[in-house]
Amino acid sequence: MKKSKKEYRNHPTQTRVQNHRYKKPHIWAWVTGIVALVAVVAIAAYFASVYFKAKNAVDKTYDPHTAVKTTGEFNGKKRFAVLLMGTDTGALNRTEKRGRTDTMILAVVNPAKKHYTLVSIPRDTMAQMVGSETFRTEKINAAYEIGGARMAMDSVSELINVPIKYYAVVNMGGIMKMIRYVGGINIRPMLSFEYGGYVFEKGKLTHMGGAGALAYSRMRYDDPKGDYGRQERQRQVIVTLIKKAVSISSLSNLDSILTSVSSNVRTNLPFSALQQIAMNYRNCANSSSSDYLHGYNAEIKDAAYQIQPTSELQRISYLVRSELGLEKEVVQNNETFQNEQNEANGFSFESGKTQHYNIYDYTGEGDN
Repeated sequence: MKKSKKEYRNHPTQTRVQNHRYKKPHIWAWVTGIVALVAVVAIAAYFASVYFKAKNAVDKTYDPHTAVKTTGEFNGKKRFAVLLMGTDTGALNRTEKRGRTDTMILAVVNPAKKHYTLVSIPRDTMAQMVGSETFRTEKINAAYEIGGARMAMDSVSELINVPIKYYAVVNMGGIMKMIRYVGGINIRPMLSFEYGGYVFEKGKLTHMGGAGALAYSRMRYDDPKGDYGRQERQRQVIVTLIKKAVSISSLSNLDSILTSVSSNVRTNLPFSALQQIAMNYRNCANSSSSDYLHGYNAEIKDAAYQIQPTSELQRISYLVRSELGLEKEVVQNNETFQNEQNEANGFSFESGKTQHYNIYDYTGEGDN
């Protein structure tokens, strides 16, 4: 039988705590709940704002002309490669609409090893311009200028016999702006030199603004390693910039950073794919290795080139195909054909001298 309120009040075992359960909630409980709700909404709104700003910026970088299927490609299990390129447009008074790619790095992500590999392609490497209306060989860094991202991807793909579907290109003017927006970067120079009015001391922690960092990464002729040394410094600047850009201290300049990204980067990876890469391949970011094509100095029509021996093309091809989980294949392309023809006519990859290198057509007739 249900007891009346009077019976509850008169029951000898009823405590004050039990009686308190029947009181209405205190007004402060409601206030606290409302404040908490407002806080949650504010936090959600902030992150939603960041999300949409980021999406809007990345959407502007998307290149639909080289679009490829990405659905299911970045599930955290599949391996993939992205061609990273850096151009000189928009910096140091250079105003070409589409310049040459002074930096070309193939990034290969291997989730099976929780690892990624960076392979540099020297800018002066002799290569066929795949997609040209007529047979044409140039320095590999000319491919982007001549035929855009598609020719650059196809030419590198043919050079080392690996499939390449994705790319990202950034101009150095954009790098300068981003470095300025994040408040500069701190770097320990790899060697001592002076360039563009800036002085760098090996090993000394140096704060660099956009122009200083660009000068540091551009110098080439005073580096004992030549273009290979410059590539190392460029990677150092880019890695340091990425770490700074995602730091808490840079959030106050988020709008400027995203604006810089949207106007200075182009890629055929849509925002959804970049999200999936960030979420599903995070465990690959802590382990990496790097390599590069080791070429030989030669002259083609009085211009300096890097000629890649067939054995070196084969070595890098095996490396990248292995990281992508592909079977090894023998590299047979224009470059191996040219090597065969030149060696048959006296060119030696064992010589320490700069030699003349001919470009032959496919009938074996020389084109000097």
